[in-house]
Amino acid sequence: MVQLVSTIAQPEDKATVWHSLEVEEVIALVQTESEQGLSSAVVKQRLASFGRNEFTVKGGKPWWLKFLLQFNQPLLIILLCAGLVKALSGSLVNAGVIWGVTTTNAIIGFVQESKAEGAIAALAKAITTETTVIRDGQKLRIPSSELVPGDIVLLTSGDKVPADLRLLQARNLQVDESALTGESVAVEKNTKPLGEQTPLAERKNMAYAGGFVTFGQGIGIVVETGNNTETGRISQLMEQHTDLSTPLTRKFNKFSQNWLYMVLGLATLTFAVGLSYRDWQEAIEAAVTLTVSAIPEGLPAVVTVTLAIGVSRMARRNAIVRKMPAVETLGSATVICSDKTGTLTENQMTVQAIYASGHQYRVSGVGYAPTGEILEDDKPVNLNGAKGLQECLIAGLLCNDSQIENKNGLWVVIGDPTEGALIASAQKAGFSQASLQQQMRRLDAIPFESDYQYMATLHATPRGNTIYIKGSVEAILKRCKLVLNTNGQTHPLDCVDTLSRASIEREVNIMARQGLRVLALAKKPVSECAERTLRERLSTVDHPDIDDGLIFLGLQGMIDPPRESAIKAVQACQGAGIEVKMITGDHAVTAQAIARRMGIHKNGSILAFTGAELAQMDKAELAQVAQEGVVFARVAPEQKLRLVEALQSKGEIVAMTGDGVNDAPALKQADIGIAMGGAGTEVAKEAADMLLTDDNFASIEAAVEEGRAVYKNLLKAICFILPVNGGESMTILLSTLLARDLPILSLQVLWLNMLNSITMTVPLAFEPKAQTVMQQPPRNPNEPLLSRSRLGRILAISVFNWIVIFGVFEYIKATTGDIALARTMSINALIAGRIFYLLSISQLVPNLIAKMDGTIKENVDIPAIGFGIVGAIILQVIFAHVPLINDVFSTAPLSFKQWLFCLAVGSPMILWAALVNRFDPPN
Repeated sequence: MVQLVSTIAQPEDKATVWHSLEVEEVIALVQTESEQGLSSAVVKQRLASFGRNEFTVKGGKPWWLKFLLQFNQPLLIILLCAGLVKALSGSLVNAGVIWGVTTTNAIIGFVQESKAEGAIAALAKAITTETTVIRDGQKLRIPSSELVPGDIVLLTSGDKVPADLRLLQARNLQVDESALTGESVAVEKNTKPLGEQTPLAERKNMAYAGGFVTFGQGIGIVVETGNNTETGRISQLMEQHTDLSTPLTRKFNKFSQNWLYMVLGLATLTFAVGLSYRDWQEAIEAAVTLTVSAIPEGLPAVVTVTLAIGVSRMARRNAIVRKMPAVETLGSATVICSDKTGTLTENQMTVQAIYASGHQYRVSGVGYAPTGEILEDDKPVNLNGAKGLQECLIAGLLCNDSQIENKNGLWVVIGDPTEGALIASAQKAGFSQASLQQQMRRLDAIPFESDYQYMATLHATPRGNTIYIKGSVEAILKRCKLVLNTNGQTHPLDCVDTLSRASIEREVNIMARQGLRVLALAKKPVSECAERTLRERLSTVDHPDIDDGLIFLGLQGMIDPPRESAIKAVQACQGAGIEVKMITGDHAVTAQAIARRMGIHKNGSILAFTGAELAQMDKAELAQVAQEGVVFARVAPEQKLRLVEALQSKGEIVAMTGDGVNDAPALKQADIGIAMGGAGTEVAKEAADMLLTDDNFASIEAAVEEGRAVYKNLLKAICFILPVNGGESMTILLSTLLARDLPILSLQVLWLNMLNSITMTVPLAFEPKAQTVMQQPPRNPNEPLLSRSRLGRILAISVFNWIVIFGVFEYIKATTGDIALARTMSINALIAGRIFYLLSISQLVPNLIAKMDGTIKENVDIPAIGFGIVGAIILQVIFAHVPLINDVFSTAPLSFKQWLFCLAVGSPMILWAALVNRFDPPN
């Protein structure tokens, strides 16, 4: 055997379709023995050849490199160069201040940047466990990392699947693969070969790494390990698709480039003109001052603070943001691709419809909590007059291997979710599982097997031993000859129209169209099992006992119901122009039914596509289908990723939700990935930009609302901060062209751009959101950060600022001859105008008026704007009256009359801003 190891497919060979092969073919291909397993020598050789059963973790950048990369921004590079020029010209203090400002911005960016991605490491944890194998003919317990292809693995209830296995034996084996496939119900496994094109969620002869065995036992042969497992392939997809830049960062990059070209052009012009009538030092000072004045140094800090406030507001609404730009991104989303299970739905199977004795019943209540009623025609049912319904509920309660428990106020199922739903429906009618099991003791059982599609239990009842059966409609109905009526009497199944096979099948179709999973329930007295001895009939049950002669009791239809809050949130998102699409690993019929209940549609239609259909499409077809489709069912991880990419190729801003390992690549590729904080796997959480603490789609809608408000406040802050740079730049340029003294120096510019601007701009981040924010369509993803109207506003306010700075400087210099005083007064007059402008674009004054006349009742965050204005005034007092600051920044103290003069010069901003606001409303 050792000599044949080299002929096994190597890890990079993905051609083998294991689920399509017979067991004997698999054993031959991997060169092992099903009884003896591998020998120690072969294991050692294969470990060397295939490597350990672990994922390759891609190393991140060192911290120092991440910090240096923060300086790789056009505007910061210009500032660094300006500082270098000042240093070479001998102005070391100026250079130090410029470099200090630049470094501060870099530190802010470094702190803001997320730590190195831990998604791959989290994937590794997903399969790190111990497992039982057969080697050298003996059972051994080994770390899963030591598994190699060809190992024989034993599975039992509670085990985590350690690698990709082709099953050799499966006895009532059920595996929860929801983290990988998105299928909400555990998969019943068998060993039969399947077609090559069988979707991942339907490969019943395979057990994949990361799955959990919920029931039964099995034996499998390891066919793939490490990066070659299905989970490992997802980790490779995540490494290949790095985080995309957000709409905000893309717009800032474009803005930075355009601003850079303008700054370089103006600085070059200023330097060239300055050389014609000034010395080298003065020309450099003019060029550097213009460069520093034109660059909004405080903008990164303002953006960071604004986004941080958005993060805080979202956290209060159950949305935890891991990556700060995601705040704005979510506000600009045009499409939300949502998983079904647990996000749109409760993630708790619930019986909603019962058909018994020819009557239709509705079951109220959600989930496993035994709160609710059984209704007929919207009225509570009197069980004493509905014997058939009673028997149907009892059958579901007794023919059951699960139980429901109240843990910390939350009802959970211990076992199969489908069986939990049957227990809950019976308890809503007043039945107790423990009490019934005591009164009707179980004697024997036939566990559910996929070959038979039913489960049967034998019970000692007051009326004699009775067999209860539940299973698929096809398996049960063909074995039934009798049916129970409302009074508890039996009749031949086709004796009347309301109790016929045709009527039962009609009910099954009605339930199926509603997306309900339908189970049929029946019973059979042991006395009818005449072929066996009396002792056998009393104590055991076997398949021949229930081949025919069953009494049909009824149908129970169940579904993982949609959340009521999510229904309202979907409507709100669609009302805001955001498309909602469902991408799930569940069945298409079920997914469509949930979409119909939730009102998810596009132009009134619900187009659904399956993963098998998507696999046949090229990029162009997929892009078209991605836009037109509403439901995408039975999709594999790669297809989720392709759908997100297809939507992005059409210019959509995509938000993607998910909770499983299978969702991680799409979460990482989306403009914003949203993971479930409760039910989500660690892999999904690490790949996401945002976590929902309540796993509820309604929290996404709330976060979208906050994101839109943040973006509006961000634009307001930008339109407030840039006119100062515009006014300063105009002043420097015109003073140079006119050969006048500079009204403002480079260090004074830094004071204005960093300290004063941040103090007055940050309060805008606290502005309350507009009441109509979710009634507006999503903004165009291609809309520039500075639209034509915003540029017009910035230019108009910049002109006013230039008039104030230049006019005050020239007037004070002419009347006093004191240049330091002239510069100080011109800057303070500018600040006075900014205060009036801040009040004109803020919602403070309108909200105060509305508050006083009772139009709005919510709290108005007055202190933010108030503190900003007071802080700006204090800074300017320090700027003018502290001796140390006078020496460093070349300023001079002002008299009380001079302060009043500055205030008077800035006051015309009230009228100027009012005129601008008519053409470009700030809110």
